Parts: sequence; C-alpha cells; structure tokens
Amino acid sequence: MSIRASHKHTLAACYLGYITQAIVNNFAPLLFLTFSTDYGIPLSRMALLVAVNFGIQILVDLIAAKYMSAWGYRPSVVAAHIFAMLGLVGLGLLPRILPNPFAGILIAIILYAIGGGLTEVLISPIAEACPTKNKEAQMSLLHSFYCWGHVAVIILSTLYFHFVGIQHWWLLACLWAVVPLCNIFYFALVPIRTLEEDVPEGEALTLAGLLKKPLFWLLVVMMICSGAGEQAMSQWASAFAEAGLGVSKTVGDLAGPCMFAILMGTARFLSAKLTRRFSLTVIMTVSCILCGICYITAALSPSPILSLIGCGLCGFSVGIFWPGTFSLSAVALRGGGTAMFALLALAGDLGCMGGPAVVGLCTEAFAGGSLKGGMLFGLIFPVGLLAGLLILSRARSKH
Repeated sequence: MSIRASHKHTLAACYLGYITQAIVNNFAPLLFLTFSTDYGIPLSRMALLVAVNFGIQILVDLIAAKYMSAWGYRPSVVAAHIFAMLGLVGLGLLPRILPNPFAGILIAIILYAIGGGLTEVLISPIAEACPTKNKEAQMSLLHSFYCWGHVAVIILSTLYFHFVGIQHWWLLACLWAVVPLCNIFYFALVPIRTLEEDVPEGEALTLAGLLKKPLFWLLVVMMICSGAGEQAMSQWASAFAEAGLGVSKTVGDLAGPCMFAILMGTARFLSAKLTRRFSLTVIMTVSCILCGICYITAALSPSPILSLIGCGLCGFSVGIFWPGTFSLSAVALRGGGTAMFALLALAGDLGCMGGPAVVGLCTEAFAGGSLKGGMLFGLIFPVGLLAGLLILSRARSKH
C-alpha cells in the first residue's frame, strides 16, 4: 500500500518519532563534560540545561492539553519534528558562532524541548487512533522504540567519539538531526486519524469535564508513579554500575544506562506479545511486584553485584508502566481524547522529575547520605501504582 493510504506507515512514523524523542533527551547529556572543558562552563550550570529541557516539555504538555485539538494532529506533529531538527542543528552550530556558547546551547535545547514536548503529547494518541486490532500490544511496542533510540544514541555516539574524535561532536549533532528531518516528510504524507473519530457522538469529554472525573485523577497518580518509578532508579544506574563493577565513570555511564534501557525496551517488546494471552492489568501487577523486589534488592543487598542486578532488572520491571497506563486510560475514559493524553504525559513528566528528587532528599534526610539507603524510599512508587491498579480494577468491576 502507498504511504498516503497505509496506517502501517503511520505507525512507522510514530516509531521514528519516539527515536527522535530519545535523541533530544539523551544526546546532550553525553557532552556535558565536553561543554565544560571546551567552553569553560561550570558543571553546576549543566543541571540547568536538564531542568530547562524537561521544564519546557512539561509546559508544552500543559498548553497542548487545551489547544491540540484546535491545532490538528498533522500540523502539530510536523512542527514538533521541525523544532527537534532545528534544536539539534542549533546545538551543533550555535555554541560555535555565538559570543556566549552557553546561550547557544540553551537556545538549542529550548528549541528541541518544544519539539520533544509536542512529540510526547502527539505520538501516543496518533498510534492509538490507528485502526489496529490489539492496541495494548501496539502501545507497548511503540514505547519500546524510545528505549532502542536511547541505546542507539549512547552506543553510536560513543563509537563516533572514539573513531572520529570528541572534538567533532558538533557534526554528530547535525547528523542526528537527519532523523527528525526525515520524519517531517513522513508525517506530512501518512494517513492520520484522531481519537475523537472513535468516540460516539455526545460521549466526548471537554477539558473541564475530564478534570471533574475522579477516575482521571486516579490515572494521573498512576502516571506520576510510573514516571517516578522509572527515573528514580534510571538516574542512578550509572552509579550502581560503577560501584558494582568497579569501572570508570565512562564505562559506568555506558553499562548502567544502556543495561537499564535495553531491559526496559525488552520488557515493552515482550509485553506486546504477552497482552495477547494475559490481561494488561495482570502484567502490570506482576511488574509492580517485581519492581518492588528490585528496589529492595538494590537498597538492602550487601553485594554490589546484586545491587547492580536489581538496578538492571528494575529497567525490565518498569517497562510496561508508562505505555500500560496510557492503554488503561484509553479504555477507562474513552471520551478523554487528546487532552487526556496530554495531561497524562504531563503527569508522567512530573513523576520523572520528582522521583529522583524524592530519592535524593530521602538519602540526605533519612539515610545519612547513603544512596543505597535512600533507594529504599523509591519503593513507594511501584506500591502506589499497584494500589492504583487495584482501585481501577475494582471500579471497572463495579461498572
């Protein structure tokens, strides 16, 4: 079938969209030390870049919840990739041509953060609206491409730095921009349906109506727990790799995040297969229990190697959290539409920001500065999600 007629091409464009999202979130952090060395930027200011990236994405999520339906899916998703492309090219060029390199980096990150925020809001509902049979499996497979993109960014960038040279990093930033550039033209051609087309007349929820639903707020809490449970461990994957393997920071940065991302992507791929045999609620319940065991192992095991294994398996256990909650939401609130997906993405991002912060604060306040001790407090996230699943299942049974 032609690109203009086949929804298989729509799904392929969505896969590339999540790879783009992985690029804009994970490429620049690989260069923070280089930025500090080449431009004399204090490492303390690098934390601002991470906060700006996710802060802009959260702001875009919030704005999109109100205006996305009016903007339209196709113009918005094309614009998302234009911003991502400009941001990546700007990352490579602006620090080299502006008198203030930090300002150049900041402008570039703002540009691609806008693209990243729009991508996050749009890709899931576009895929959900495709006329596929097993939407839960499709959603899980879709989100696995973010993980594969993350792994590709780390491995391919590291190989480039080794063989071409870290001094040519700016050219690699421009090369990564080819991915969103290609997807601009892809999304301009593929067929795109909207979620609202599947909602019977009169059942569509307005934004105000959505906010009045207690069930929506339960799903928001579940999304916060999903993002927090994932990132609270992911942010410390490198530290556990260094401690467990006794390797350098560079190797630790590769072993920890790569292992976490590979196992998370594997879980999402396998979940796409398992949803044909088991209910999504059962799969997520088992994942929550496994996640809790992983947090306990990472926090309490006397062996650094076992702690590292607990960290890696945590990536496997949290893989279904985010796409699974999206799928449950699409079934539980069919009239929620694009606004619901945008607000759930916002909740997930808040969890991604808050999870590592909670672990860090608890480490200082209650664990005497011990990261392993602080990690025990991360147990509240899978427990919270499990409680949400039980409440949701009970509410659906009564209904």
